[in-house]
Amino acid sequence: MTTDDRAPAPRPERRVVEAAVDGDRAAVAELLEFLRPLVLRYCRGRLGTHGSGSVAEDCAQDVLLAVLVELPRYRYEPESFLPFVFGIASHKVIDEFRRRARNRADPHADPADENKPGPDEYARTDARLQIEQLLDHLPPAQRELLTLRVLLGYTAEETATALGLPSAAAVRVSQHRALAKLRRLLQGGPLPKQDD
Repeated sequence: MTTDDRAPAPRPERRVVEAAVDGDRAAVAELLEFLRPLVLRYCRGRLGTHGSGSVAEDCAQDVLLAVLVELPRYRYEPESFLPFVFGIASHKVIDEFRRRARNRADPHADPADENKPGPDEYARTDARLQIEQLLDHLPPAQRELLTLRVLLGYTAEETATALGLPSAAAVRVSQHRALAKLRRLLQGGPLPKQDD
């Protein structure tokens, strides 16, 4: 079964989004309960699970808090609410990467710790870094699309919903272009213009 054989991505109910925007506490709680696993999955996929996932969990909490802060000002259609949330999540993940880059003394592993990472974890970390470096050659929209589709395993429909694209077909076309660009990069060929 391919990832696209799954059921379409769940969306929050229109009435829940509208009631939450209007300040209904029960609707806000219901909306956060719906969003938490989606946001956590996204953050874990982008940030990894260092320290038993606490960094990703903290980032997911920051995303949900930012959604709460922005909720009263949300003025778009309820159908575009998930792209709004994933936009916030994307910015929070970028903030986390910037924080890590500034703090080179990040205490991920204590050498005296008996739970030292094994060769498999080093290989996975190395592979993740290589993938991230490769993805850095893509425009942000293509990088985000491939992250959702390939790294996180989202369906084309889920990705379209998360990124606010018109259809799963648009996701597949963009994915094809992004993969073709990466293929040319790996083969040492010329890259097309950035607007691809």
